[in-house]
Amino acid sequence: MLIVGLVLAAAAAAFHVFIFALESLKWTEPETRKIFGVASEADAVTMKALAFNQGFYNLFLALTALLGVGFVIIGLTTVGLTLVFAGTGMMLAAALVLVLSDRTKRRAAAMQGTLPLLAVIATAIGVSIS
Repeated sequence: MLIVGLVLAAAAAAFHVFIFALESLKWTEPETRKIFGVASEADAVTMKALAFNQGFYNLFLALTALLGVGFVIIGLTTVGLTLVFAGTGMMLAAALVLVLSDRTKRRAAAMQGTLPLLAVIATAIGVSIS
């Protein structure tokens, strides 16, 4: 079950790298504006610095989880699991903040939070049975 948790953590990290790319690298593109519900290019330009910064938060969460997976793989289990739980736990917390701050963002929060939730559960079960 631990391997399942680590795979889910890596998948959650990959999704957050994707979010980073949208927010920090492709924010003003029409497809990205549509995904995030930004009405116009002018609005996107106004929000660009904020989105750029927010994208890097997503990247750092992803790197935390990925480093954790890597440390577990090379045998530094305590450090690795700490980072996996920190990265995926913060991803999950961010999804909860999103939906609690705006109920219309339920779908986005589910997309952002499902893999981290499953990773936390599977990793915790894996740790408890090993």
